[in-house]
Amino acid sequence: MFERHKLLFSLLLCTKILFGDNKIDHAEFRYLLGGPSGSIEPISNPTDWLDDLEWVGVHQQLFFMDNNLPIFKGLLDYFVNFHKKFKKIFDSLTPEEEPMPGEWDKKLNSFQKIILLKSIRADKVTLALQNYICEQIGKKYVTPPTFRLDACYRDSSNVTPLIFVLSTGSDPIATFMNLVETNSMMNRKQSISLGQGQAKKAETMIAQGMSRGEWILLANCHLSVSWLPKLEAIVESLTEQVNPDFRLWMTSMPTEKFPVSVL
Repeated sequence: MFERHKLLFSLLLCTKILFGDNKIDHAEFRYLLGGPSGSIEPISNPTDWLDDLEWVGVHQQLFFMDNNLPIFKGLLDYFVNFHKKFKKIFDSLTPEEEPMPGEWDKKLNSFQKIILLKSIRADKVTLALQNYICEQIGKKYVTPPTFRLDACYRDSSNVTPLIFVLSTGSDPIATFMNLVETNSMMNRKQSISLGQGQAKKAETMIAQGMSRGEWILLANCHLSVSWLPKLEAIVESLTEQVNPDFRLWMTSMPTEKFPVSVL
């Protein structure tokens, strides 16, 4: 799972649990994801802090919420009459932490407040959702765990490859070398950077490593996509008869050509 997907995964996990407990309204959830549908004729801008183009968007959202989500009934009239109370949220550096004006702060639950926040400060919805996940199921679901390569190694086996999925600028080799040294494998480690003309060398290296119990690092697998089907066959042929110390390590940028069975 890539970093950009983690918060979305935690949100889906959180909302599925809450749906099961009937703590989230389906219509409100759909609105948060999709926003208002259709178009309306905007009324005159009542504010002096939203420009006319911003007001068109805000009015459309407030109108839809007022008319389609029962908990927000009366919101549009309230906003028109007391819009200055919403300016504090609009101007705030942390609007996701600001209380809602008037009765809406007590009337709305945490999820519904995010929907209202979206109409005024959509740029802070991500932070508000992060806070919501912490509130409902715990902070650990939005706090990435510390990367522990030694723990990954302890969970590994001689028939299952360990794969570093690279991102731009990342270099796991130093971490890998520290693990090699910690496990006294410096003299039983081989590595090769894949690319044109390196496939046969890699195959020989893997075969030797399987019998000798070595660690084999295949770097930049994405640069040798034509050889990846052969790599898949090699991995599928691994059995418990392989030396128990053998480990096959790989690094690769994300590519559609990478064998799913190896992953």
